[in-house]
Amino acid sequence: MRIFLHIGPEAAGANRLQDILNTKREQLKSKGILFPRSPGGRNHTRLFMAITDSDHVDPLRFNRGFAASDKQYDLLADVEQGLTREIEQHSPGTLILSAAQLSTSLYRPSEITRLHQLLSKFSQDITVVAFIDDPARLMMTHYGDQVIEGRATPLDQELELCTAPNWWQAAIDTMPAIDPMAGVFEETQGPAFWLDFPALQRTWENVFGTGSLRFLRYDQDLFGSREAVDAITRAFEIPFNIGRAEEATPEVPPSAASLARGRQFNEMLLRFLKLKNKHVPRQLWRGLQAELQINSPSPDPTMLGALSKRFEAANSALMLDHQMLDEDIVPNGPAQPWVEADPDRGFRASQYLLSALFRIQKATKEKGEERRAELSEHLIAPVVKSASSPLPQHTAETVAPTPIKPAPAPVSEPFERLTASARASMPPQALPNLEKLKTSSFAPHNRLGAVDEEQLAAAYTPIAPRDLPKNNSGNVIVGCMKNEAPYITEWVAYHRAMGVDNFLIYTNDCSDGTTEILDRLQDLGVLQHRNNDEWKGNSPQQYALNQALKEPVIKNAEWIIHIDVDEFINVRTGNGTLQDFLAEVPDATNVAMTWRLFGHNGVTHLSDELVIDQFDTCAPKFCPKPHTVWGFKTMFKNIGAYEKISCHRPNKLDDAHRAQVQWVNGSGKDMTKEAADKGWRSSKKSIGYDLIQLNHYALRSAESYLIKRQRGRALHVDRSIGLNYWIRMDWSDFRDVTIKRNLPRLRAEYDRLMQDDTLRAWHQKGLEWHLAKAKELHKNPEFEDLYQQALTLKMTETERVAYALALDLET
Repeated sequence: MRIFLHIGPEAAGANRLQDILNTKREQLKSKGILFPRSPGGRNHTRLFMAITDSDHVDPLRFNRGFAASDKQYDLLADVEQGLTREIEQHSPGTLILSAAQLSTSLYRPSEITRLHQLLSKFSQDITVVAFIDDPARLMMTHYGDQVIEGRATPLDQELELCTAPNWWQAAIDTMPAIDPMAGVFEETQGPAFWLDFPALQRTWENVFGTGSLRFLRYDQDLFGSREAVDAITRAFEIPFNIGRAEEATPEVPPSAASLARGRQFNEMLLRFLKLKNKHVPRQLWRGLQAELQINSPSPDPTMLGALSKRFEAANSALMLDHQMLDEDIVPNGPAQPWVEADPDRGFRASQYLLSALFRIQKATKEKGEERRAELSEHLIAPVVKSASSPLPQHTAETVAPTPIKPAPAPVSEPFERLTASARASMPPQALPNLEKLKTSSFAPHNRLGAVDEEQLAAAYTPIAPRDLPKNNSGNVIVGCMKNEAPYITEWVAYHRAMGVDNFLIYTNDCSDGTTEILDRLQDLGVLQHRNNDEWKGNSPQQYALNQALKEPVIKNAEWIIHIDVDEFINVRTGNGTLQDFLAEVPDATNVAMTWRLFGHNGVTHLSDELVIDQFDTCAPKFCPKPHTVWGFKTMFKNIGAYEKISCHRPNKLDDAHRAQVQWVNGSGKDMTKEAADKGWRSSKKSIGYDLIQLNHYALRSAESYLIKRQRGRALHVDRSIGLNYWIRMDWSDFRDVTIKRNLPRLRAEYDRLMQDDTLRAWHQKGLEWHLAKAKELHKNPEFEDLYQQALTLKMTETERVAYALALDLET
């Protein structure tokens, strides 16, 4: 197995690279390339936090509870076990790891050696990859990131180092003494030692071996485009086509005035923390910075031209050794010298600090003592660097001995209060989440809205199909399916019975009768079916949605709805029809239909019963975490306002239509400002279910879930991903029977369709295919084990949120 280790830096497109790898994860895995989840969902921050020296506490370790040496020891063991498990499960030919902090935080030989020792357990073939750019451009981006995190030192710090004969050593000697409680970290206050690319190469190759580090040029325009995958395939030597990437929304750098405000505020806040013994968590610090932002021109990176000039000769030489670099990493001519901008509008840092005092006091009370106790009990005293001390040789002998693992702590009271199932299955990192949630504004509950969901009201009455004028296709659902045969007829009948006029359905790679059922429904004039086996690009779904825009049924639609076959539109006003809902929001052009996640409701075996009748237990209405619970799908009016249909919403708003666009939530309340340009989930401000919601039956029965998680792999299952999906989706804490008011008219339409002998026969064949598949999977030990594990997991809604948040841990 070959390992590619991407070390950043963050200022050179690391987030974009990781987003694409995350999106392409399953595609890469199917071809023998593993981008693992266990070191971190997207950015492998757990790998980074696990291998730093115990006294090198960075903002991530401190704020995530790994500052203590025993906690970090456990983290290192957990990272190694997680990688071992994933590698054994998938047997990849290539392993890709990516942690943007590695290049900008690691300069100690002991840390890089510890990382090498860990990875060498899996392979000796390791290539280190870093993207680089003109030092001035990188430094400007890096400085902006540092200010948001708490940097108070001005850019003069780096500019003064330009005269030092050894930039790397001078920068390290300038590092501050780490004081986490006072907000002082090397990562935020220290100079950018890593801008010395030749020294960065020597430092890493002294440990990983000569020629092990590969520099590539960071092209911001390329990374933002759909062709960004080209840089990734080159970097990691991916030999096959992985399609294109979605275009990235350009990141707007902070304005020059905002940077000045932020740095000056940080300077005052750091003095206050040291004097008053207070604590500001990372999330609060970033929030305070956001309040300082104002619109004004962004700083010109060429003002830091002295940095580019300092490394011009060295970087020109690098191009000879690294053929993927070009002249853009050297400066482009003279520039005005750097001067910090005017913070503008009479800014006074003291006024903003005064307004934040209450929040700082509250944070100190809630978390300050806990963090202080962690540091005082477990943290090794920081190493004081001598300005004259030479950089140690990068050899394995310089690594400090692995600390002896401390005795296990006694079982905590929160652990004792867990349900038995949660106590047996919850990872340790979920326990702090559980305690936080109990007193947090994010705690889940069902006290939202005015609808009585537990008492079944009178049944809705049938409606006649609408008589549409010529060249008007009415309310249209466009959807994608793969192997959904037992569920199609119910889903189509349900939506026809509540006001959907037409359907455009795409399928690919079906083997269970899905294609034949849809073809028959097309013959009956019920819907239109398109084969999507020849899809191209990132995903079959997006390819289908792009093609749909060319179809007359979409061009002539009044309203367009993109949902899946496990999603049912639940109108909770009037007679429960789309027209009843639209009458409530006459000015709306876009409707965010928020998911209501329904669990398996104790139904273990797959059957031919109606989905909406079998499953009526669900997530609480108020559940802002994890992010999947409040996802939404969009019903939008066909006025040409958006150029593209994506999974959750239309995208690329045409400015010419901006004034016409009005977004509403499920209670009919305006949310245009929040959703007009981006976003696919509701917030605490925009959540609403009173008029419409999207019932999402992601699991159905436990056997249906088992088939869904197979993902077409005959003999193997990714158990951790499968179980994690169950944890995120199996909500069974509250009851919502409102959709069952549709049952009489659904059954009438369902029975009418099923009178067709051909359709009924294909439906039965599809059901038998799924029953046989379930029986086959029960005989597979891995799938049967997953099935049994899923059924034994029983948690309260708060425990489930805490568990899911632990699964989602990343930057």
